[in-house]
Amino acid sequence: MPSADDLFRPTEDAAAGADAKPRSVRAVPDDATETAPAQRRPSGRVRHDEKMTVYVTAEELLSIEHTRLTLRASHGLAVDRGRLVREALALVLAEYDANGADSALVRRLAEG
Repeated sequence: MPSADDLFRPTEDAAAGADAKPRSVRAVPDDATETAPAQRRPSGRVRHDEKMTVYVTAEELLSIEHTRLTLRASHGLAVDRGRLVREALALVLAEYDANGADSALVRRLAEG
């Protein structure tokens, strides 16, 4: 059975013809430097000793997968869903660390 990457790979545009160069895709490099909590960064592609299961709706999963495929197609960034979620989590937590009660996280959770 083909993978999602095979199913959603870009097809050659008829107008571009055989002269078009294939877009290069690269794995996102890891940042090996440690940062302060105020500069929160995701762990990247390392062995993770802890596991957390999160249940999402079908719509949320499709949004995650669409974003992952868009990052690959439009920006040449090959990331898996776990890496994408860790990046998003790091962004939200860093913004919370910086803004506390005025953060988007607090506002959204308070809305219910």
